[in-house]
Amino acid sequence: MRAESGAEWGETELTERERFAIRIEIAIVLTVTFGLSGVSAALSLIDSALTPGGVGGKTIALNASRSTQSLIDLLFQLLGALRLAGWAALGLYLLWRSGIGPRLIGLARIRWRSDVLPGLALAAIIGIPGLGLYLIAHAMGVSVTIVPSSLGEHWWRLPALILSACANAVAEEVLVVAYLLTRLRRLGWTDNSALLASAFLRGSYHLYQGLGGGLGNLVMGLIFGRFWQRTTRLWPLILAHATIDAVAYIGYTLLRGHVSWLP
Repeated sequence: MRAESGAEWGETELTERERFAIRIEIAIVLTVTFGLSGVSAALSLIDSALTPGGVGGKTIALNASRSTQSLIDLLFQLLGALRLAGWAALGLYLLWRSGIGPRLIGLARIRWRSDVLPGLALAAIIGIPGLGLYLIAHAMGVSVTIVPSSLGEHWWRLPALILSACANAVAEEVLVVAYLLTRLRRLGWTDNSALLASAFLRGSYHLYQGLGGGLGNLVMGLIFGRFWQRTTRLWPLILAHATIDAVAYIGYTLLRGHVSWLP
């Protein structure tokens, strides 16, 4: 059940100065994390649309090789995961400073029935239709060709892909769901208004994948955000997101060149 105690969440009456401080905090956090990513993704979509061949003629690699040297490439991949972990840590720290610890946002001990099973169910609910939406959007020419991994055949390739999936999941669910929804609630936003803001943010920074990717992630944001608002359990979202990404990354790596339906 969602925690409803205002005292437990530190929801005393805010002064105008405190409201202004929270707004500035949100703006700074989004500027250094997913907010600018959303603007960049929108520009990428516009650029793709104006390029000869349109959106459908562009290819995007999600986990690209950064160096021809295996060790240096591995270090680049680890730095990318560390950056995302730092983003998540920033959100958790700011919430903790305001009196909202990890337990209150649903990061207590993982439970099989409360976290793992719902996480797997969410992964199936989002992942399977999401793949279908991508294939349809790609066939219609409104989605770029997504290459989940272009890493070389190094011994560390699969562990790096799993780490990338986990880092993405933690950063997005902590910041876009737990942090943003909590902060907007503190400012007096309704659940529905905060949910829409969170979902549109998630959709915006996936626009580089085309309109299909943006729309699919907006829907994912609505489902994930509402789940958290009703349960205050964040682990299922992290597990679901990590599972979806890991299956996409590793599945593409294993199936590439062996099936005809994969772009």
